Amino acid sequence: MRPSRPPRVTEFALKEIMSSGGAEDDIPQGERKTVTDFCYLLDKSKQLFNGLRDLPQYGQKQWQSYFGRTFDVYTKLWKFQQQHRQVLDNRYGLKRWQIGEIASKIGQLYYHYYLRTSETSYLNEAFSFYSAIRQRSYYSQVNKEDRPELVVKKLRYYARFIVVCLLLNKMDVVKDLVKELSDEIEDYTHRFNTEDQVEWNLVLQEVAAFIEADPVMVLNDDNTIVITSNRLAETGAPLLEQGMIVGQLSLADALIIGNCNNQVKFSELTVDMFRMLQALEREPMNLASQMNKPGMQESADKPTRRENPHKYLLYKPTFSQLYTFLAASFKELPANSVLLIYLSATGVFPTGRSDSEGPYDFGGVLTNSNRDIINGDAIHKRNQSHKEILTFLHCCCFPSLHPGDLYPFTRKPLFIIVDSSNSVAYKNFTNLFGQPLVCLLSPTAYPKALQDQSQRGSLFTLFLNNPLMAFLFVSGLSSMRRGLWEKCQEYLRKINRDIAQLLTHSRSIDQAFLQFFGDEFLRLLLTRFIFCSATMRMHKIFRETRNYPESYPQLPRDETVENPHLQKHILELASILDVRNVFFENTIDDY
Repeated sequence: MRPSRPPRVTEFALKEIMSSGGAEDDIPQGERKTVTDFCYLLDKSKQLFNGLRDLPQYGQKQWQSYFGRTFDVYTKLWKFQQQHRQVLDNRYGLKRWQIGEIASKIGQLYYHYYLRTSETSYLNEAFSFYSAIRQRSYYSQVNKEDRPELVVKKLRYYARFIVVCLLLNKMDVVKDLVKELSDEIEDYTHRFNTEDQVEWNLVLQEVAAFIEADPVMVLNDDNTIVITSNRLAETGAPLLEQGMIVGQLSLADALIIGNCNNQVKFSELTVDMFRMLQALEREPMNLASQMNKPGMQESADKPTRRENPHKYLLYKPTFSQLYTFLAASFKELPANSVLLIYLSATGVFPTGRSDSEGPYDFGGVLTNSNRDIINGDAIHKRNQSHKEILTFLHCCCFPSLHPGDLYPFTRKPLFIIVDSSNSVAYKNFTNLFGQPLVCLLSPTAYPKALQDQSQRGSLFTLFLNNPLMAFLFVSGLSSMRRGLWEKCQEYLRKINRDIAQLLTHSRSIDQAFLQFFGDEFLRLLLTRFIFCSATMRMHKIFRETRNYPESYPQLPRDETVENPHLQKHILELASILDVRNVFFENTIDDY
């Protein structure tokens, strides 16, 4: 295949570009070619980068070759400007903010590649480029130019850098970036009378609330905050006993859906989504030692460590969008693999009593409204009965995902987590196709003392993401020393191992749980779910049935969530923390 020719740079354009370098006739041919080649690479990179927006957001294969070509061009462009910096400075008038813009685009490429692959190592690469922009002050001269659009580029760079740092748990860097962004916004709004001042101030408020969402601080001896990671470490999931028979299914795909009203969020990522995302990822590895350039064929000597499950992050999707992504995941799900659906959403309840108890009679969870339908002619149908009109208006104004909507996808192994005020709607599932199916359901209400914390994320999801922090929170603790934290974490690992044994030794447990137990992520979620349920059942302020998590199929309580051995462990953990008084003790037998 013949290489494509660079686009011709007209004589007029060259004169404009090189006007600062002296008379055009004095410019050596080699330098002229350098500028022409740079212009070609710059135009090609912009063309490919803009084309990324046209790629489908779902499906895992169609986009890889395009990403590979885009990375190739940006790699060449980056090296080219490094090798020919002096010529480009003199003849092209290359400015530092333009170098920063190239580096920012590469950082965005790595970040979007992470979103599409769920491989956390690419976050480190994005961080490297974003960090270089800051360390080398590529955008430092932007404020001296009377061009507000350049300042906006700088502000957007800060916002993107903050997102990457949040995902990598680099909270110290986040706090520095927020301060710098605040100063930049203040300078921007002072110099330019713009209409987007309120929007940028909202960005600051969102990220400030996001980094303060954790209810408990872990402190060093000097009172500095310890940054804890909640991704899966090598010793994170309890090991299976030798010879234990469990399913060989592996988690391949996950849909993480956030549609809670008024929950803290940043960059279309709610606190609940953020926590569940990290619960489904391993700790990042160094990219250079793990794999080749994105979009290229992986080498044969790549480490055999299992990849993270692929994830779709859907913030307030419409029903149609949600169903489209579900169908794409279902279609591409490999054999012997599991699809996980995580729903963090406001509950939608039935409008009236129903004589039947079908999969659409108990309501569901909220999806985003389709305004075209609400504002369309359909709501003016006057020939329908009053009840039909009420039902129609309810469905239009509060479109929801019902349990019955997920039935088609139960043809393959399905693991569902519902964190909602109407999670019990999913308790009435019917397994039509005999495939492994488990639903973990949050409490539908919390004690009044804890309800004010809902904006900072759900307690149920916090238990699935960071069970020790959740345990401290319900025990009334807001801070802890690092040494005690590590001691409790070690004890919690022992509790998880014992919960795993309770599940695998149970004689009455539904086999669906054991089918999923071979996967590390699902095993950890199941053990954390049981720890959460047992903790709430023993806690003195969790007294109503609706305060407890439930599951489909039901777990045998006496062998799991109300097992005396587990209850004793929880009291031991409470004793270590000196909070035993908040738990009931008469729920266990004497040993």
